[in-house]
Amino acid sequence: MDELVQWFYAQGGGLDESSMGLTNFAGQGRGAVALRDLPEGHTLFTIPRELTLSVRTSSLPARLGMESWKQFGLHIGWTGLILCMMWEESLGPSSRWSTYLPTLPSNFDTPMFWCEEDLRELRGTAVVDKIGKDDAERDYHEKLVPAIKSRPDLFPEELIPQNYSMERYHIMGSRILSRTFHVDPWKPENGEKGQQEERSEESDPDPHSMDVDVEPPAETHEPLIGQREEENGDIDDDDDEEEEDDEDEDGENPADVAMVPIADMLNARYGSENAKLFYEERVLRMVTIKPIKSGEQIWNTYGDPPNCDLLRRYGHVDLVDLSQPLSGKGNPADVVEVRADLVVASVSKTPASDLQDRVDWWLELTDDDTFVIMTDCELPEELASFVRLLFLANDEWEKARKKGKLPKAKVDPSTLSIVADVLERRLREYPTTIEEDEQLLVPERAGHLSTNKKHAAIVRLGEKRILDGTLRKVKDMMSVHGAQKGKDKKRGSDRHGDDAERRVKKSRR
Repeated sequence: MDELVQWFYAQGGGLDESSMGLTNFAGQGRGAVALRDLPEGHTLFTIPRELTLSVRTSSLPARLGMESWKQFGLHIGWTGLILCMMWEESLGPSSRWSTYLPTLPSNFDTPMFWCEEDLRELRGTAVVDKIGKDDAERDYHEKLVPAIKSRPDLFPEELIPQNYSMERYHIMGSRILSRTFHVDPWKPENGEKGQQEERSEESDPDPHSMDVDVEPPAETHEPLIGQREEENGDIDDDDDEEEEDDEDEDGENPADVAMVPIADMLNARYGSENAKLFYEERVLRMVTIKPIKSGEQIWNTYGDPPNCDLLRRYGHVDLVDLSQPLSGKGNPADVVEVRADLVVASVSKTPASDLQDRVDWWLELTDDDTFVIMTDCELPEELASFVRLLFLANDEWEKARKKGKLPKAKVDPSTLSIVADVLERRLREYPTTIEEDEQLLVPERAGHLSTNKKHAAIVRLGEKRILDGTLRKVKDMMSVHGAQKGKDKKRGSDRHGDDAERRVKKSRR
């Protein structure tokens, strides 16, 4: 670590070594610790923008040429940044990041590197369809390999097996997935240099990346270094307008994704963030956002994602106390995705017509084929609306389509019955039951599980608890509806009896 810190200073970084130290935490790897009591608003370290590693700061895009960069599709997705990191690594000591890159992990607990046996433990969870290994390897063969073969002067053939292999590609991709920050270029408003409006979470194209905010209301710091110089091979900010056209399908501009030395060593845990990265014109600044006691860990944030995303991206899970209606340990941000095809399969058991037309119309209006349930176990309004759409009589369906309005999310016995069936179908997609997972995770048994199988069980159990809690709520609602129907029927019967009694009395008279 001493060598990395010395390199950090030599590159213009600033670190308050009296306030923060780097150390190893049991089960968490390296992290940062407070060496004394720290107040809110204290600057822990500053990082020159040039020291972040991205397609804006690596010299490779300029060396390859932007026309070729786009020709090979390197401006879309992460393949371009992966290639930059591979290339910088191949340069050895001549790379600006030659001291930093070897400190990054090469072994990961993420499902990208799991064996088939362990992957089967994730069946039913939201992780399986999001690992993206096949897509990543397709980009490797269709984008990266043609690019490196086109320029043997930049990518010598003898270095390809060592520096540009599929294995190195996956390692670099996992480093990006687990450690990058989203760093916007500096765009002062009204010609001012300084504070900008803070980006809202809703505008962040990747809510699960570690985020960078605008300068906090604190004392002004002089920039540590000057503007980037084109002779260093950096992509000049004048290209920002052109870069806006390079966003991928999810709205993410790959040029905004950056490796940030030192900042990427801070660990994260649900609800524990006590430091945040802010940006200025020429530097990024890690600042405490609440008081931190001496000896406490300094936490940054990933945006508090669910365990399925924590495992997929970072290879770990969070376990904290849950609140009602759930109990025990888990991740309060956990979610369950319920696919629309499960709803269609359940509704198809009942007489209905034109379901495919209705599904297509739903997708046209909402572009969403999954329904998300959170730890509050509340029935999603969209799910109720979708069920009601599939149940509409043909004349009501035609009327709704003409008006372009989806059914309101009202619940009735028919809707609740379908939802209950869907939740039960979803629970059956897991390889184990709730009770089996709870038994697996008791301390005396969990200690004998591999890390992968333990994490898979935690993710499964978190999702299944949400489904079970929602199912219990739905059944309670069905009972209420049933009881109300019984009361209405009894009132009708009583009225019928009263009328009969009056008729009998009248005939006697």
